[in-house]
Amino acid sequence: MLLPEPRGPLTQALVDALRRPDLSLLPAVSGLRMPADPIGDDDLQLALWICFELHYRGFDDVAETMEWAPPVIAVRRALEEQLLAALRRESFVPPSQAPVAERLRALVDGDDGPSVARFVQTKATLAQFTEFAAQRSVYQLKEADPHTWAVPRLSGRAKAALVEIQIDEYGRGDETRMHYELYRGLLRGLGLSDAYGAYVDAVPGITLAISNVMSMFGLRRDLRGALVGHLAAYEMTSSAPCRRYAKGLRRLGGDDEMCRFYDEHVTADALHEQLAAHDLCGGLAEAEPQLIEDIVFGAAACLHVDNRFAEHVLGAWQRGRSSLRKPDAVGASALLAAVGV
Repeated sequence: MLLPEPRGPLTQALVDALRRPDLSLLPAVSGLRMPADPIGDDDLQLALWICFELHYRGFDDVAETMEWAPPVIAVRRALEEQLLAALRRESFVPPSQAPVAERLRALVDGDDGPSVARFVQTKATLAQFTEFAAQRSVYQLKEADPHTWAVPRLSGRAKAALVEIQIDEYGRGDETRMHYELYRGLLRGLGLSDAYGAYVDAVPGITLAISNVMSMFGLRRDLRGALVGHLAAYEMTSSAPCRRYAKGLRRLGGDDEMCRFYDEHVTADALHEQLAAHDLCGGLAEAEPQLIEDIVFGAAACLHVDNRFAEHVLGAWQRGRSSLRKPDAVGASALLAAVGV
């Protein structure tokens, strides 16, 4: 994978500095332009995604030594703080003295954000589902990796619960059952590229934010509470939507192989939900009670960013527009392949 196309002065400077490499091209942290909406800003979110990706699979045109280059880390941390501050401002965390699992359940049950899954189940066109699948590929092709960063940072019941969840995510040792491999099968069935990062240039900042929030929580030990709370909310809001996605895909002509990713999550995440809320988050809350508010915040942040993503996607579709920055990235060839032409 090569570095993506810049989207503004920040990403232009970052891409130039990493590719040459010449870190003197990076902007001074004190002079960084901070947008009014860090969560949705294209330039900021792409810059963060690039910085985070250095810790995953990297880029073919960037030296691996750039992963921990101090000037890059300084820029990343400055942008992280902007994103983190925005998440704390916008994510609703109701005060409560209830056990953490009960607080997470109340938070999830009280979420009334828009649902892409409901729209897909009954109304989405094949073109809309195909671009939705392309959008989600940015995270799904690294599914589980950001949350795995928490494993060495936990102990006891919380660690055991996280490992049990992640074992399922990685197919219990069977490469063909790894969840991101199942998603690659969905992409191929839709006539889309299954290459890692194939649609980064096509998706908006809010799509990158979904992945970036997980990476930020995962790479920082001080945010380990937020990371496990994020995972709990992710698992607690997965099973029912995946059932809707599978029904919608079958309505549009998808076969069992294409629906395998969603079918797997209907069952797996129903079990993961209890593990994540009670054993993972409950175990961490017992071991480190000072992290309880961070746990709930991480869950609230997950719901908030997902809602903003849904608002973007559904808003675009309701206006008769594509939800992608580059609609041509999902072209006619993909749609023809999806219907078997």
